[in-house]
This record gives sequence, structure tokens and C-alpha cells, in this order.
Amino acid sequence: AGGQSRPKFDFFVDFHGKVGDPNVNALLKELKGMTDKLLVLDEKEVHWFPRHISELDLIANRTLDAGIDLEADHPGFHDQAYRQRRSKLAESAQKHRVHDEIPTTEYTADETETWGIVWDTMESLWQKYACKEYLSSMNLMKKHCGYSRDTIPQLSTISSFLKLQTDVRLRPVAGLISSRDFLNGLAFRTFFCTQYIRHPSKPLYTPEPDVCHELLGHVPMFADRDFADFSQEIGLASLGASDEDILKLARCYWHSVEFGLCREGGKNKAYGAGLLSSFGELEYSCKERTEIEIHEQVGKIDGDGMPLCPEIKPWDPAVAAMQDFPITTYQPVYFLAESLQDAKLKMRRYCEMLPRPFFALYNAQTETVHIDRPVRRSMGVPEASPAG
Repeated sequence: AGGQSRPKFDFFVDFHGKVGDPNVNALLKELKGMTDKLLVLDEKEVHWFPRHISELDLIANRTLDAGIDLEADHPGFHDQAYRQRRSKLAESAQKHRVHDEIPTTEYTADETETWGIVWDTMESLWQKYACKEYLSSMNLMKKHCGYSRDTIPQLSTISSFLKLQTDVRLRPVAGLISSRDFLNGLAFRTFFCTQYIRHPSKPLYTPEPDVCHELLGHVPMFADRDFADFSQEIGLASLGASDEDILKLARCYWHSVEFGLCREGGKNKAYGAGLLSSFGELEYSCKERTEIEIHEQVGKIDGDGMPLCPEIKPWDPAVAAMQDFPITTYQPVYFLAESLQDAKLKMRRYCEMLPRPFFALYNAQTETVHIDRPVRRSMGVPEASPAG
């Protein structure tokens, strides 16, 4: 009335069908006469990714190794009893399905002793170098999950607690999985977690993630909401991403969730699991050095090939995404965030800038990922999975 323009609305319609089908063509023809503009979004082909949490079952067992195929230099390579134990734990993990109760693992006296040695070595270092969020969360783990030097806590107990605390759950896994599959799990606030423990001959060394690394390094941080959200940001950005962007996200994960530092009370503190489960590298990364020491030692290595002093860079995901890293020595470069909140916000902004094939949103009630445009999950499809 009175020359006012009529309001206009945008409608998005998602349905199964293809252009060329007679019924679809008839529908489009009719819609064109009813609208000012009709835009048909063609399906974009992307790497397969889980849409519902149940589809994590399709990728959980795509291990890069069998969980028991140890390298010749592994401390347990010649120990048949240790290898059989690894095999049994791997078999149990491979049978697990989403929403199953995680079975109890009866750890042996030797395994518990190894855990206790790691705990005793790390406890005083946590008080000195761990961030306040880790210390607070560790107190919660002691109170609610049975954390102590004398007992290896059960994944089922921890997972139930984290689900109530931050809506994170643990998922048993037989061994290492690809960066894509691991990060995809984080999109569903699911952490793929090993259950085997390092060989008792070297209790303070492990060439791969084990239950000490997972439960002492990673898990307590998942009781912190900012950290859990931060991890999910990386996970959601990984869904359907290109191989190039998966590499960038994996580097960001490495330099933050694994080896990240944050500023606290004028000192550098650790929030990365690789630091919080390594007595040597935790002190190496966080100890205070004079300007002269830093100037003289940065970029130099000792007789064992270890860097004498790390370079500390401000947390910038765009820079971290291009920073390669070693996996057998201490890190020559660490990234320092102002806080976990700062780390999360910068990571979110970086993920928004990536050339993603779609934007994904996780619905915790339905445990489903919703995306903003039609895609076809046609590359890297898991076995027994439809390509659509």
C-alpha cells in the first residue's frame, strides 16, 4: 500500500534429485515462474566426511599401523608378551562402536608401575609449568575419574565425566590414524584414544602416543570448555577439506593442542599434551632464559641433535599452518598464545578464512553435522559406506 515495496524472502530448498530428471525439471520450470531469481547449486565433490557421529565407526579402524606392527627400534619389538598385549587391546578397540560402553581394561602390575613412574616424574613439573586450566582440570580428574599414581583410570569413567563437563567423549582406537580421520572425530567432540602403554624398559620414553600421553597430556584439558571448543573448531574445518588444507590444520593442531604454550602471570605455561606428558620437553619449552642465553642458543643443537633453546613465536594459525615440525626431537619452534580464549578466537578466525567447500555446524542433540550447501562425499569413501 502507498507505494511501499513488498518484502522479499530467500528460500533454501534441499532435496534428493538431479537436474535432468523429468520431475526435477518440471519443478524447476514451475519455480522459475514464481520467483525473481532461481539459483541451482550443483553438488560439489569433496573428500568423504562423517555426517553423523555413528559414521565415526567407518574411520576409527583405518589405522596407519595395526597398533601392534612395531618398528624394529621400538623398545617392545622383541618382547612377545608385550606384543600380544598390544594385539589384545587393539582387537578390543576395533570392535567398539559409537554408543557402546567402553569395556574395562584390567591393567597389569607392570603397566601400573610404568604409569606411576611417569606420574611421579611429571607431578612436580605440572605444578611449575602447566597452565592453570590444566591444573584445575587435573584436580577434577582426581576427584571424579580416579586419577592417581597407583591406578590407570578407565576410559569409560573419563568419557562419562567429560560428556557431562564439556560434551566431549573418548573413543578407543587401535593405533595411529590419519590426520584427516583424527580431526574429523574432533568435529563431533570425539577424541580417538589409545589404551596401550609404553614398554616398561623405558618408562619415560614412547615413540608413539600411549595411554600415558593420552590420559595425562590430552584428557585433562578436554575438561576445559575453551579448549574443547578450540579442538572442535579445527575438527569442523577439516570436514571435506582439501589435502592441502588438512596439512595446514594438522600443523595448527600440532603447534597448539600438542605443543602449545600460553602466557600466564608473566610466564610461559604449557597447554599442549606433548609437553604435559614429557618431563624433558616440558622444562625445555617453559624454563626462563636470559636474553643472552636465548641469543646464543637459538638455532643451535647439542651433541644428541637436540636444539639448545627454542624459538617462541606469537600464536598465529596462518604462520603455524606453514611451520613444519620434527617428531623425534624437541621442537625448535613453539607458539605462544595470550590465553586459551585467545588461541580459540584466532583459530576460529583462521578457519573462517580457509577456502572451505562448505560451512559446518554440529548439532549436539542429534549428533549430526549440518552443512550449508549440497556436496557429494565421493573421495576417500570408507568401506561399507555409501558415496552420498
